[in-house]
Amino acid sequence: MNAYSGRIALVADRSPHVRSHTRVPGLLDRLRDRDQLDLDVYWVPTGEADEALKEFDGIWLLPGSPYQDEDGALTAVRIARENGIPFLGTCAGFQHAMLEFARTVCGAAGVQHGENNPKSDDLLIVPLACSLVDHEAPIQVTPGTRAAELLGVERTVERYHCSYGLDSGRMDLLREHGMVFSGYDDAGDPRIAELPDHPFYLATLFQPELAGDGTRPHALIQAFARAASQ
Repeated sequence: MNAYSGRIALVADRSPHVRSHTRVPGLLDRLRDRDQLDLDVYWVPTGEADEALKEFDGIWLLPGSPYQDEDGALTAVRIARENGIPFLGTCAGFQHAMLEFARTVCGAAGVQHGENNPKSDDLLIVPLACSLVDHEAPIQVTPGTRAAELLGVERTVERYHCSYGLDSGRMDLLREHGMVFSGYDDAGDPRIAELPDHPFYLATLFQPELAGDGTRPHALIQAFARAASQ
């Protein structure tokens, strides 16, 4: 009998054309076999993301934007954040985690995602100065943060597949309400965010699921799975 068990919701509009979606099930299988994590994994389309997510032990908002239902993606983040459910958001998951926090916690109800509303004059998520599609780039990890504890380094190189990120000029708005940015690129733009008072809440603009050849789960994925299992 396995030592731990947990139900994980993979929130995304599943597609064989999204590399993340094809990688993640195999990575979780490896954790199940290697670490005896009895993980029950369910795919939840953004259009079906609702209050039923409260029954899960972990919520991972995967890449794949623009989502078919932006409100559903934001609902998934909110439920995890408000109910202390371990949460991991990668790439678009990072972007929508910042959007949910700004709207719901910071009171900036009108902020928008540039991919969905490019003509808005109140963009929180904006096009990156240089696209990071299929790029690797270094990240400076802030000592004393959860990210630093899990990664065990102060500098790491991670793989991306994105063209949008948080407007760095809006970081203080989120910081003032408790968001901690624990990883930055060399230009000082945020790449990892966390909520220290939450049992497990991490969002990364990079995609840890794309690290390596897919046979060894990234440290952040291991930590998320353990948090969901326990």
